[in-house]
Amino acid sequence: MENFPESSSKGTKRRRNEDSDAGNTSSLEDDLTFTDTSVALRIMRAQFPHIQKGSVEPFILKSQLYSSVKDRTQVDRELESLRRDKVLRLFKLNTGQDDHAVMFLDDYLNQIDRVVKRMEGKKVEEYEVFGWLKTHVLDSKLETGIEHQELDTKWFSVLRMVFLMQCSLLSLGGKVKDSHISVLINAGVLTRQLIDPNMYWFSIPNIGSHLKGIVQGRKEIISLLSRRRYKEMMLSSLEKKRLRTSPLDVRFHLRDLIGSGHLRTDQAPTGLIIRVSKD
Repeated sequence: MENFPESSSKGTKRRRNEDSDAGNTSSLEDDLTFTDTSVALRIMRAQFPHIQKGSVEPFILKSQLYSSVKDRTQVDRELESLRRDKVLRLFKLNTGQDDHAVMFLDDYLNQIDRVVKRMEGKKVEEYEVFGWLKTHVLDSKLETGIEHQELDTKWFSVLRMVFLMQCSLLSLGGKVKDSHISVLINAGVLTRQLIDPNMYWFSIPNIGSHLKGIVQGRKEIISLLSRRRYKEMMLSSLEKKRLRTSPLDVRFHLRDLIGSGHLRTDQAPTGLIIRVSKD
């Protein structure tokens, strides 16, 4: 298994920024396709747009992997292997029915640490719930969602030991308080499923503005191409466009739209052409 650099070290962050800056100077045509999922993940992670406001650790959309690795079955198989090996986590997004984000586990834990840092000074029982999540839930629950009952089961033994030592009333027996789960929801670590109120999705804190950008960026690029006579544009020209509605760059959206089937590519003597896919 390939070892990916941890995102928590300053040196790694500096190298990531350098890789990102270097990657943004090259054309998407130079690295549109990859031989395997691990290579695609590493490159896309390095090329994740650097955004000052609403900082979020790099994430990759599954649709972007589909655009770069032609065999979708291979992508799914390799993602599953990396997920089981606890290299990365997958997250269900509310931007589309089949939208999923991929984030390396080190990056995700670092993202949670940012939330914890902002909560310094609040009540201990609220503050410590993040530690219980990282140690006793994320390590064993690798799926995208979790049931309310599972949260109670996985945390109860931990909570009981902690509060027994503190002579808490929980030493008499009990369960995880709803306030603990509410803290995680408010922090953006969990989101409640609308269909089943007893189910939660694991989510990425601070990703809200980026999710809005994904939806709006898709619409802006499709609209831009649809207004052209043949609903197409040279990739080299399209990459130079600056989006008005999304903090994410054009390359990020093009990979997403190609992988989801909304756009397609055609090779021409003058370079790669991006076209709106016909219904």
